Amino acid sequence: MRVSNVTVRRRLIFAMIFGLSFFFIISVRLGYVQFVLGDMLTGRALDSWSRNIPFEPKRGKITDRNDVPLAVNISAPTVYVVPRQVADPNKTAEDLAAVLGISKTDVYKKITEKESMVKIYPGGRKISNEKANEVRSLDLPGVFVAEDSKRHYPNGSYLSHVLGFAGIDNQGLTGLELYYDKELSGERGHVSFFSDARGRRMPSLSDKYEKPKDGYNLRLTVDSRVETIIERELDNADALYNPDGAIAIAMNPNTGEILGMSSRPDFNPEEYQKTAPEIYNRNLPVWAQYEPGSTFKIITLAAALEEGKVDLDNDHFHDPGSISVAGRKLKCWKAGGHGSQTFLEGVQNSCNPGFVLLGERLGKEKLFSYIKQFGFGEKTGIDLQGEGKGILFPLDRVGPLEQATTAFGQGVAVTPIQQVAAVSAAVNGGYLYEPYIAKELVDPITGKVVSRQTPKLKRRVISEETSKEVRRALESVVAQGTGKNAFVDGYRVGGKTGTAQKAQGGVYLKNNHIVSFIGMAPADDPQIVVYVAIDNPKGTLQFGGVVAAPIVRNIIDDSLRAMEVPKRKDQIEKELTWLDEPLIEVPALVGKKAKDLKQMFYNLKVKSHGEGSYIIEQSPKAGSKVKAGTTIRLFLGDKKGAGD
Repeated sequence: MRVSNVTVRRRLIFAMIFGLSFFFIISVRLGYVQFVLGDMLTGRALDSWSRNIPFEPKRGKITDRNDVPLAVNISAPTVYVVPRQVADPNKTAEDLAAVLGISKTDVYKKITEKESMVKIYPGGRKISNEKANEVRSLDLPGVFVAEDSKRHYPNGSYLSHVLGFAGIDNQGLTGLELYYDKELSGERGHVSFFSDARGRRMPSLSDKYEKPKDGYNLRLTVDSRVETIIERELDNADALYNPDGAIAIAMNPNTGEILGMSSRPDFNPEEYQKTAPEIYNRNLPVWAQYEPGSTFKIITLAAALEEGKVDLDNDHFHDPGSISVAGRKLKCWKAGGHGSQTFLEGVQNSCNPGFVLLGERLGKEKLFSYIKQFGFGEKTGIDLQGEGKGILFPLDRVGPLEQATTAFGQGVAVTPIQQVAAVSAAVNGGYLYEPYIAKELVDPITGKVVSRQTPKLKRRVISEETSKEVRRALESVVAQGTGKNAFVDGYRVGGKTGTAQKAQGGVYLKNNHIVSFIGMAPADDPQIVVYVAIDNPKGTLQFGGVVAAPIVRNIIDDSLRAMEVPKRKDQIEKELTWLDEPLIEVPALVGKKAKDLKQMFYNLKVKSHGEGSYIIEQSPKAGSKVKAGTTIRLFLGDKKGAGD
């Protein structure tokens, strides 16, 4: 059968169109693969051939407000093995075991696993640089040493509960290490090398290095000068009283910045495995909840003053030693009571009946309204894990008895940090700030601040006039009342004692108290608030004024000197007891002739330095008050000093 030319021509055209279409589709597909999918497919191929040796980032340092290091990193390399690249597993295991000081059998099992890469652990992780160099010098095929680090706390147990600690993977587990773990951690880098399906390195492809991104440094509000003083005082209290526990907090009342915080028992963050979890997991200054005792009376006092319910100097009441409320007799700590006194004297004497009367004048709605306004019954919001919020009576369950006991700090539970924040508001003009301890995040390379935390004002609770009256009352407590052991000449310390009963099974324990003192200074412009609580001190009278007040005195005195806060005038004179040794005011000696000293009578020792006819400098300075027999150092010269 003969095919026409037209039919042949049509078939040729169809075949040509089909062929062109086929090649067009193939070309488009090849172009798509080459130009669109090329990078992705190449990446997948490289990924299938690559083996990554991780390079850990450096965890951000933690420093105090003046960049004193508190938590840093030290080099601690880790050994990795690519099993398929190991030429002689038996010899490799023997050599590694000898250097690392571990079992050859354990190493052999590791390096013969059917894995693309294994970590020699334990024994080969976080090793010293000396051991790392020994491993490198072996030059074993398939064995690699990756740079790594571990956390180091240069001051041991110093600030341990606040800092917390990081685990073996450099992840934060407690304290600030956990709270700011994301910011401190950084991002991992690696070195990639390429190998075939059998694990043999491919020399045609060069290694690829991706640099790790280090974590941000964390600068705290803590002042290491203040913290060192706190640590010293708690160590001394621990040795002297063998307490069940101890707490200390120092805060700037005008900002909420924590200047120092510590508790006992403490622990070494680098050896946390040796410490019971109930110790390292409980940061007592923010976690502990207990009856505050008489330190809570500051809140009742502030509320009564703000509401105009009391005139401290002119209102009087009588304290026979107890007061009856709802058929219950509530006792004053002093047997027989304090008799007739002003309410200012009632504050000085920490008189329970007087504060019951203030609670009655306020009424339960007003009293509990102020308690909540001062921040009790809720978390302060401090940037630390595990904060408690305390326990208050529900208002509908508050009767006359609950109102009375709450007014003097019994029957409620609060945390130490709540008390510090509340008392700070009572003395700083009435402003309640949120406490905080992390000040800034800092770029470790540029040193620039990338994030800064500033004071957070929650609300104003009382007026400046009321706050001024509270400060006056608290200064009088230290000068003339139960807080005399916290008195510091020239620094106008104010404060309040606290002796809280501890309950167990619904019953108060005998001879087992938490004794405390909260102090602030200077009273005309407070720069620091310090709270100290000692749990069940042994071998002493368990009173806040006896145990805790002297500790607060030492912390405030040394801290304000370190902070270079000048001393004040117009201090309320201390009312001396028979135990107090009178202080002598140092005379002005600069400018006087050295030979005339023999004719002067001072109950002080004198030691001179240098040569000359005149006194050109003295230490302590004129006007300072010192104990009798104190040595006064005089510096002599030929020219008259400024005092003449």
